[in-house]
This record gives sequence, C-alpha cells and structure tokens, in this order.
Amino acid sequence: MSEFQYIHTKVEEKVALIELNRPNVLNALNRSMVTEILTAMETLDRSDEVSVIVLTGRGRAFAAGADIDEMANDTSISLELLNQFAEWDRMSLIKKPIIGAVHGFALGGGFELALCCDVLFASETAEFGFPEVNLGVMPGAGGTQRLTKLIGKTRALEWLWTGERMSAKKAYEYGIVNRVVAPELLLEETIKFAKKLVLQPPLSLRLIKEAVHKAVDYPLYEGMQFERKNFYLLFSSEDQKEGMKAFIEKRKPNFQGK
Repeated sequence: MSEFQYIHTKVEEKVALIELNRPNVLNALNRSMVTEILTAMETLDRSDEVSVIVLTGRGRAFAAGADIDEMANDTSISLELLNQFAEWDRMSLIKKPIIGAVHGFALGGGFELALCCDVLFASETAEFGFPEVNLGVMPGAGGTQRLTKLIGKTRALEWLWTGERMSAKKAYEYGIVNRVVAPELLLEETIKFAKKLVLQPPLSLRLIKEAVHKAVDYPLYEGMQFERKNFYLLFSSEDQKEGMKAFIEKRKPNFQGK
C-alpha cells in the first residue's frame, strides 16, 4: 500500500490496522487525512489479504474532531463547491467489517468517524460528543443522522444541543459501543475480536453487513425481501457447501471466501 502522511497501516493475519497519525493535535481530522483514511479502506476492501479492518488512533485520542484551523475561513459558498463531506459517503460502501477501537476523545468529526464503524470497542476513559454547537455550527458528516438512528430522537437532541461529552459507560448503555475495556487492553481485545471474524466465511460477513445496514432504513417487508435474496445468493457459494458439509461431518469448516 502507498505511504500516507497522516495515517499508518499494516496487515497481519488478515486483520488490517489503520491508525490515525496526528498525535500532536489529538488526531484532528483535516481534509487530506480523511481522504487517506477512505483511500486506505477502499484498497484494503479490495485486498484478498484482508478480511477485517480495525480503525484506531495513535497517541492520547482516537480523534478530537475536525481541524478547525483548516475550516475557520470557509464560507457557505466554498463549502458547497468543495462539498467535502460527500467524500465520507465512500465509507458506507466498504463491504468488509470495520471495527473501531476508541480511546481518549472521539469528538465532532472523530465521533462521526467512529459511528461509521460497524462495531465499536472503547476504553474505560474514552469520551464521545458533538461540541459543534459551541462553535455556532452543527455536525455535517452524518452525526445527526447516525446518532439518532442509534439512540433515538430525544436522546440525540439532548447531546447535540448541549454539546456535552458522553462517557464510555454511557455510550455502552445507549448501544453506541459494543464493549468497554481497560485502556491497556483496548487494541488487544479489538484485534482478538477481529481475528474471530477472520475465521468466518467472508461472503456471509459481507451480505450480513449489507442486510443489517438496509434494516436501519428499509421498512420491514422490504428488509425481509433483501435478506431473503442474500440468503438464497449464498447457496451459490463454495463456502456454503463447505460449511454444511463440515457440519454434517462434525469438523471445523475451511472457508475460502468463494
């Protein structure tokens, strides 16, 4: 993979690790960094050497928000012409599981980036929030939409209106994060979970992800139709035949992603 300026990537045992790498500014997200994250994810999504993507940050924070210095002089016209947040839509097209490992701050754009992940692990000291209201603006990369779908309208409005921070414990209670672990165990536990997914059939993981994401937006009937088509489609795969054969033969399956 190409060298990046603002992120670091590596792949081990089919788990890809993307680390945000601006620790001196708590991994504040500038436009180039977001482009690098998305480019890396798209490359890893196409790689046969990768089954799962883990996203985290170097230093004391996951990502403390957008790079305000970069945005301070923008105007409505310049933002409309640049349309920078449209680039974030590319992340929703990633087919492989994305597991976020959040420590320290996940604020503003950093929280929006975390919400783009499929599963979130957080350290006990992690803090989440959307402080944009305190700057006279609001989330613009999906924060109002993804948070509301996760925790409901009234809770989302409370956090978005006040700009207050949410503890990892509260984020767990609200269903935003899957697990809260000790800070020193965060990456270890996240990668351990990722390695469990590596053993699963890749096509099943991909189509399950598609179906669950559709469930968020589709009415029940349309969602059921989509799920059913994906279920039928998997019966064309070699992994389905291997999985059922292994079950009958009482052995572990050897999935190939075909």
